[in-house]
Amino acid sequence: MRRRGFITLVGGTAAAWPLLARAQQTKVWRVGWIWIGRSAGISPELAGFRQGLKDFGYVEGQNIIVEYRYAEGRRDRIADLVAELVQMRPDVLVGLGNPVITGLKNATTAIPIVFMTGDPVAAGYVASLARPGGNMTGVSMMQGIAGLTAKRIELLKDVLPAATRLGVMFNPDSPTAAGDLVQAEQAANTLNLFVRSFPARRGEEIEPAIAALARDGVDCMYIQAAPPVPAFVPEIGALLLKHRIPAISELRQLVESGALLSYGPNLFESTRRQAYFVDRILKGTKPADLPVEQATKLELVINMKTAKALGITIPPSMVARADEVIE
Repeated sequence: MRRRGFITLVGGTAAAWPLLARAQQTKVWRVGWIWIGRSAGISPELAGFRQGLKDFGYVEGQNIIVEYRYAEGRRDRIADLVAELVQMRPDVLVGLGNPVITGLKNATTAIPIVFMTGDPVAAGYVASLARPGGNMTGVSMMQGIAGLTAKRIELLKDVLPAATRLGVMFNPDSPTAAGDLVQAEQAANTLNLFVRSFPARRGEEIEPAIAALARDGVDCMYIQAAPPVPAFVPEIGALLLKHRIPAISELRQLVESGALLSYGPNLFESTRRQAYFVDRILKGTKPADLPVEQATKLELVINMKTAKALGITIPPSMVARADEVIE
């Protein structure tokens, strides 16, 4: 009896070892993901991040759980959604856009935060790109970097050489708005463009802003990519077509929805890269030791359907160098 009991005990213990090892190897990580945008459909921001997780071997529902939160374009919802995620004590928080990232920054200094933003140094999120410090790191979309805004204005002028009035829609509450607006004005001055700017802090202010610029007789328009714009891309595209305003933005989705041009970083690739930071943090690296990466892949996209609808001829040289032409 004793020998049989001993064999049973040893056999049971041996059988349990693989189960214990497997349990230790399959820790399920928890990530909180939040964006000011809307939950309808699969945005490039969401698709890129999910692809990045797959690239690093994470399978949602198996070895990682991602709690997704959308503010549906409403800044007033961000604080509650951030608080909800922080209370879950996730291993990492992932945020997109300054309103969300500011909310995360104010809510915790203990949970690592991976951001996608414009200029994280100017916004006060990190001490420097090379040495972030604190609990935050991630991807900079180069918004506000010298020359990028100017390049967009130049592209508009190349397409519309007779244009004299440039409309700018911006969010004055964005940390990068002031610098971006200065760049737009400086570029416009060198191109003999008079600038008429109009603010849009919330979604309900977008239509009045575009309508006001249309009444002012602007020949073209530059749209800053700061919230609330990313959450209302289809509506903005429709308004631009309605008022027959050729526009450029950083956002590829906006040109897909009716704007004339987009020039800026690839959102899918940038959010895909956020998964790299999540992976490194889950494997033990501190955010303070992970330098912020700048999005370097810039894309020029042209909507030829919009050009035809507005009676605009795109120079063949621009078409030739475009990364994508929407027919």
